[in-house]
Amino acid sequence: KPNVISYSAAISACEKGGQWEKAVELFNSLEDRGVEPDVFSFSATISACAKGGQWEKAFELFNSMERRCVKPNVISYSAA
Repeated sequence: KPNVISYSAAISACEKGGQWEKAVELFNSLEDRGVEPDVFSFSATISACAKGGQWEKAFELFNSMERRCVKPNVISYSAA
C-alpha cells in the first residue's frame, strides 16, 4: 500500500519531469487513499507548481499547510 513517502517520491519525480499537473493530481489523491500529507509531500508539490510557473497554486498549497497543521520547513519556504 502506498504511503506518504512513496507519494512524495512520485510527486518529486513529476516535479523533475516538469509534470506539475500530475504532481497536484497525486497530492490531491493522498487523502482519498487514507494518506496524510506531510511537509515533504507539500514541499514537492509546491516546488512542482513553482517550476511549472503555477505560482498561484504554489502559494495556495503553501497557505493550506497551516490549515492542515503541517509546519513549513526551509524547503517549503524556498519552494514557495
